[in-house]
Amino acid sequence: MARIGVLFDIDGTLVDDNYLHVVAWWQAFRAHGHDVSMTDVHRLIGRGSSGLVKDLLGREDDAVVTAHSHFYGPYLEQLRPFPDARELFRDCKERGLAVVLATSADPDEVEMLTKALDADDVLDAVTGAKDAGAAKPDPAILFAAMKKVDLRPEHCVMVGDTVWDIEAAKGAGLPCIAVLSGGIPREELQRAGAVAIYADVAELRKELDASPIGRLVKDRAATG
Repeated sequence: MARIGVLFDIDGTLVDDNYLHVVAWWQAFRAHGHDVSMTDVHRLIGRGSSGLVKDLLGREDDAVVTAHSHFYGPYLEQLRPFPDARELFRDCKERGLAVVLATSADPDEVEMLTKALDADDVLDAVTGAKDAGAAKPDPAILFAAMKKVDLRPEHCVMVGDTVWDIEAAKGAGLPCIAVLSGGIPREELQRAGAVAIYADVAELRKELDASPIGRLVKDRAATG
C-alpha cells in the first residue's frame, strides 16, 4: 500500500519568524544602500533569497543575501514554534501519515528551526536548500521531500503560509493548505489556489479530520 504524508513548510507555518526575516532583510538592504520598505519585503517572504533580492532590486546581489544571514543570525536562538505545531505532527503520525519538513532554508537555519520544533521523534524527513538546486516557488524542494520518504503527489498534501508555497505545491502536483500565521492576506492565498485556509496550525489541528489531510486519510482507508 502506498504511503500517504504531509509536507510542511517551516517559516511562518510552524515557527513564528516571518517578521524576523522581514527585519533582517530590511537591515540587509539598508546596509548596502538600498531603500526597500518592510511591506515590500514581507510580500516576498517565503521566496528563495536570490529571487527575493532580484524581485526588489531588478538584479541579483549576493552581498545583500549574505547580509540577511548576518542580521537574521542573532534571532536563531530565539525561535519559537507556533502553538500545537508538535502536537499536529503527532496527530498526523497517529493517522498513519508521513511527516516531512520541506523548506528552502540553508542548513544552519534548518538545524535551528528543527531544534525549535523539538519533534525529531515524529519527523520522517527534513529537506532544505542543500537537497535541491532551486528554492520555492520552484517545486524542486518538494520533489526532494517526497523522494526521501517514497511519497507520490497524489498521496500527500502540503501545508504552507505563502503564495510561494502554493505555487511550488501546484508545480509538484499536490494540493496546498494555507495558514494565515505568516501574515499573508487570506484573499492572496485564495487567489493563489490554496485548497483550504486556517488561522494557524492550531486551528488546522482542531479541524484535522475535516481538513484535506483528514480526507486523504479517509480516501486511503476507503481504497484499502
